[in-house]
Amino acid sequence: MSRRWAVLCGLTAALLGAGAPQAGAALQLQQNNRQLLLLLQEQHRLDALQMAELRRIFERSGVIGQGNPAISRHPQTPEQCRAATAAPTPRVDFERICGAPHMAPLYDPSRQSAEQAEACIDQFEFPTLRCEYPLVWVRASEAAQICTAMGKRLCDAHEWEGACEGRLLPPDYRFDLVARPLDGAIVDRLARLHNQAHAPAKRWSYGTQYQRGVCASASQKTPGCQGGGWDACGSNTYPAGAFPACRSALEVYDLHGNVAEHMNLPLAPQQLASRGSRELGFTEMKGSWFIFDRYRAHEDWCRWRAPFWHGSRVLDPHSHANYHLGFRCCKSLPNEGKGKQSLAVGQAARRGSAQR
Repeated sequence: MSRRWAVLCGLTAALLGAGAPQAGAALQLQQNNRQLLLLLQEQHRLDALQMAELRRIFERSGVIGQGNPAISRHPQTPEQCRAATAAPTPRVDFERICGAPHMAPLYDPSRQSAEQAEACIDQFEFPTLRCEYPLVWVRASEAAQICTAMGKRLCDAHEWEGACEGRLLPPDYRFDLVARPLDGAIVDRLARLHNQAHAPAKRWSYGTQYQRGVCASASQKTPGCQGGGWDACGSNTYPAGAFPACRSALEVYDLHGNVAEHMNLPLAPQQLASRGSRELGFTEMKGSWFIFDRYRAHEDWCRWRAPFWHGSRVLDPHSHANYHLGFRCCKSLPNEGKGKQSLAVGQAARRGSAQR
């Protein structure tokens, strides 16, 4: 083990109240991450510079990975996932459109074809590999950095919602209602207004009613897990894609259950990741997690937006991370003019609705 890793493991153990088991968990995490990074390089065809950046992000964190290996108890192994579920038919057209594997085009099928998509989204939670466990203990800022290293970006909230509902709508953020100071109260107010507008037509990725057993939501919390600490709460996730019916019409999987997902919530046009923003907006947690069939703590229909839970700016180095929170990435396609036109149309429609 390198001296840098030894120092990181020691610091992580000290910060988390470690003893011998924590030191062992840190070593196992390092080994697991090494294997995961090699798999990422192979499956996503990453170059040396991309790999160096990913390693830097992982090493600097000390806890990013697929959960604390000392206490995580996964209901299914990757091998069992591959044996139990048939791999979906490869979409060669998706890779051609998106310019990257394991992504799906984002578009509105009522007026567009997949070839007219303005963006693509990872088909699975990162590392967006079928039958691999999702990445957790990753801050929103780290998720944005990882997406950038992959040649992608963090998704805007409306993109995730479109992937889930099966049609990408124009951005619907009420920038006209945003006042300073920018804080959690504003985010909460905008979320309430958004949810009121979309609740009459609520739907999930698989249909119009919530169904138990369809998604990766029947796992359990670690006994004694309360506040969400690394040494108390295992990431008892399923392999990605273990529930093939948990899929949207745009062929995006696991948008409910398994892990919740970091997304970008813009409060101004210049914070839209889909328009090339580098400053980004505020954190938005989408979806639900691996115990949701047992304990529905909140709504999780496609266009539902959460309160300002553990909120911060996306790029805040102290943004939230926990054992059931991951992310997926998006990628802009060369249709920038169409995207700006869609934003203008969406804003005009909302102004007209407000005036009426």
